[in-house]
Amino acid sequence: MKILVINGPNLNMLGLREPNIYGRTTYADLCALIEKRCAELGCECELYQSNHEGDIVDKIQAAYGVFDAIVINPGGYTHTSVAILDALKAVSIPTAEVHISDVDNREEFRKFSYVSLYAEIKIAGHGINGYTEAVEYFVNKNR
Repeated sequence: MKILVINGPNLNMLGLREPNIYGRTTYADLCALIEKRCAELGCECELYQSNHEGDIVDKIQAAYGVFDAIVINPGGYTHTSVAILDALKAVSIPTAEVHISDVDNREEFRKFSYVSLYAEIKIAGHGINGYTEAVEYFVNKNR
């Protein structure tokens, strides 16, 4: 099984950005955690981060026929990007939406997610462990 993990804007700033909300774990630490868990589960993963919406759309489109699942934290694009939603729908790859914080209990504008209109599972408020939970979900689903 091959899983593409996509992180949107500002996730490269983990550990620095609002540590009271997102914790002190760095993006490099997050990547290491995901890679370790994938190795333990016997699946391959590719990690990708971009602050640019079009680059994320391009990455999703390039995943067609290559990856079995997508784990995505679209960051701020969660609440604004029809383009990311349309790309996910176009490639029809099973998708899990992940958020480090509990977006449903934050500012009102964070309560709506375009990605949720496609994703088969949403994991929010579990910190960085939400990523490994999403990977485990797909591995268990495909056993």
